[in-house]
Amino acid sequence: MQSVQKLDTLITDPNLKQEFKDIAEKVRQGQRITQEEGLLLFESAELGYLGILANFIREQKHGMATYFNRNFHIEPTNVCLYTCTFCSYSRLIKKREDGWEYSMNEILDIVRKYDDQEVTEVHIVGGVLPQYDVPFYAELFKQIKAHRPDLHIKALTPVEYHYIFKKAKISYEEGMQLMLEAGLDSMPGGGAEIFHPEIRDQIAGGKCSGEQWLRIHEIWHELGKRSNATMLYGHIEQFKHRVHHLNELRNLQDKTGGFQTFIPLKFRNKGNQMSHIPESTVIEDLRNYAISRIYLDNFDHIKAYWPMIGRDTAQVLLAFGVDDIDGTIDDTTKIYSMAGAEEQNPAMSTQDLVNLIRRVGRQPIERDTLYNIVKDYSEVTFEEDKLFRGYYDLPVVNN
Repeated sequence: MQSVQKLDTLITDPNLKQEFKDIAEKVRQGQRITQEEGLLLFESAELGYLGILANFIREQKHGMATYFNRNFHIEPTNVCLYTCTFCSYSRLIKKREDGWEYSMNEILDIVRKYDDQEVTEVHIVGGVLPQYDVPFYAELFKQIKAHRPDLHIKALTPVEYHYIFKKAKISYEEGMQLMLEAGLDSMPGGGAEIFHPEIRDQIAGGKCSGEQWLRIHEIWHELGKRSNATMLYGHIEQFKHRVHHLNELRNLQDKTGGFQTFIPLKFRNKGNQMSHIPESTVIEDLRNYAISRIYLDNFDHIKAYWPMIGRDTAQVLLAFGVDDIDGTIDDTTKIYSMAGAEEQNPAMSTQDLVNLIRRVGRQPIERDTLYNIVKDYSEVTFEEDKLFRGYYDLPVVNN
């Protein structure tokens, strides 16, 4: 494979410093880099070097395969008790007339809207309010499963679980068991932000701590279930805080093996208390994803969440360690545009996703939430998609 040749050439480059050659050799041998080496990569490594290492790992794990799924998102509310400084979409209780608060029937109506579509997952996260408690979510999950048993429920972050379990005066262990019995299938990776208290207390004070976030995922993994993980980057954190965050995830994955995917989330500065902080450049985005792929040797997948990072950048990231670009999304809220994301209307058809992946020479694979292959699109030819929104002038691909 070309990625192997590029890595071999890199290691023998007489102009490359020995410390970077040593890291490259570790990558070639499948060995783990240290925290000190991770920090060195953030502080000093060139983009091209990082791309070669990350793409080598990506292709060793997945070849040319790039995964996506057919999913939809529901945010029950954008009103929240917490006041995270980076949050662009939440409306405080005192301004709740500016937000929404769906009833259980309204949420179920959204689920029913997809009855005739081949979606495999519903992703449910939102603000924290007292009425969205343990009985509410347990009943919601049960009703979704009763209506559509095959629909995978990926729902709620440790931020939400921490609050509702505390309110119910039950332990994390008891609470997660209740969610499992109600029909919860997996957990998304949100709410991680930055684990280090030096930063977390400033941007997400009052929410569950980094240790509590990790503990809730650990309990879920102990129940035999899977989850994802995220990191919010590009705000007031330093490189050392990113390395600490990645190391905490790597340590827990060593212990449980329950994480499927890591998703770096780019900080967006529109409409929040941190609007004065410039957003990271695309170059820094590429570097961050690549280093994440290199550092998290025990994570199978690195995902580019295309609605937040943008379609163009998501395509480029497929050469910087990323093997997953999430799904069709079809979000029902304004969360992305409120945050100033690249995508103001975050929805893509299956053809859109397949062509986006093919355009950079990768193999599009539709998966379910647990990465079982639903369909390999390598040999699929699309007719012209009349609903295509014109983000690209894409030809019909004949393989």
